[in-house]
Amino acid sequence: MANTQPAELTATELLAAYAAGTLSPVEATEATLQRIADHDSAINAYCLVDGERALEAARASETRWAHGQPQGRLDGIPTSIKDIFYTRGWPTLRGSHTIDADQPWQEDAPATALLRADNAILLGKTTTPELAWKGVTDSPREGITRNPWDPARTAGGSSGGGSAAVATGMGPLALGTDGGGSVRIPASFCGVATIKPTYGRIPLYPASPFGTLSHAGPMTTSIADTALMLDVLAQPDPRDWSVLPAPNTPFSHSLDGGAAGLRIALSTDLGFGTHLDPQIERAVTAAAHAFEDLGATVEQADPGFTDPVQDFHVLWFAGAAKATEHLTDAQRELMDPGLAEICREGLTYSAQDYLEATNTRMKLGQRMAHFHQTYDLLLTPTVPIPPFEAGAEAPATAPTPRWTSWTPFTYPFNMTQQPATSIPCGHTEDGLPIGLQLVAARHDDATALRAAHAYEQAHPWQRTTTPQH
Repeated sequence: MANTQPAELTATELLAAYAAGTLSPVEATEATLQRIADHDSAINAYCLVDGERALEAARASETRWAHGQPQGRLDGIPTSIKDIFYTRGWPTLRGSHTIDADQPWQEDAPATALLRADNAILLGKTTTPELAWKGVTDSPREGITRNPWDPARTAGGSSGGGSAAVATGMGPLALGTDGGGSVRIPASFCGVATIKPTYGRIPLYPASPFGTLSHAGPMTTSIADTALMLDVLAQPDPRDWSVLPAPNTPFSHSLDGGAAGLRIALSTDLGFGTHLDPQIERAVTAAAHAFEDLGATVEQADPGFTDPVQDFHVLWFAGAAKATEHLTDAQRELMDPGLAEICREGLTYSAQDYLEATNTRMKLGQRMAHFHQTYDLLLTPTVPIPPFEAGAEAPATAPTPRWTSWTPFTYPFNMTQQPATSIPCGHTEDGLPIGLQLVAARHDDATALRAAHAYEQAHPWQRTTTPQH
């Protein structure tokens, strides 16, 4: 094992080391907590760290491994939870001053419960913009989360805390959410691996105010870890009426099929005429050629739909308005001004507007279902621009001030509920990560993961970085 720093090992590598007796869960957890202590003040990935409870769980895991009796696929793996998910014993504040921390917190969300049941070591809660409403991570309550590769820049969002934690070795696994790109955007900006799985693959409770746009997803240091974590999370829970049955075959067992024979469509603008940074275009085009080298057939092809951003806004802004309908005027004064603005806009939509946006969404899903009759995968950039200034919703050059103005490759596939991975495919001239998105047909999560794994194996990535203080 070339990498000997415990905090920089993948979950898969940690499990192998535990089994071999060369490393213990206590040593791995201590190293991770030390990494948090050393670097999180510069990054702000965590809004809560419970080292005492994590070490208690690690000692129990160490005993199980010492007796050759690990219990669970993630036994002893340090893991973080986005501060959107209920987590027993810890407050879930969602980056908002409008939520009272002083109340009983006695329930786990389904995803949290599944991680706990498989004996993952829960380290703490990671930062999110208020109510996870935008594609960067800053909030009135928790401040700005920064990019580990350059702390002057954003980590992306809304799961920016989780991606920044993974990128700096502050826990190899992170649980996030994605309503319009929120695991893929920060994965691209921070240089980590992720999948937004098919809607319903991971149970969600409480139901998101953004409805069936919102998915849960793992963020990790490798696609092998992504698949492993998804195997743990992809289990039914009766609290989510829309959850899918457990898959027949573990995703981890489907990774090694390679990319040979896959039919891949390359689109660098989805046909929208999106401005694409030339560095990102070169990296994504090179990745397409790499898939050809792996035996895939790659053609340039757009999926054939127009930008659905206005319909996405109707669905998203109306959801935000619903999420905040109970707040008093005094509480609204405490909100992120951008969130308050979209809530006001969301209140102007009629039921007819919402149904029309839903109709657009259904047509988009039909279009992509036909598209995947020809192509197994759609390959795009994850984000068309490099990370920009931390604390801003959009770069100064964006056509509008909203985060959707620079995320055209992500939100359409929340509308269609399709699985989409993001993996690193290179660096900009400034040394910032570039993300590659692979979109598969609905329910075909395994193909997206298999292709991403094949690329990752052929083009290994520097998985962690040390922030510049």
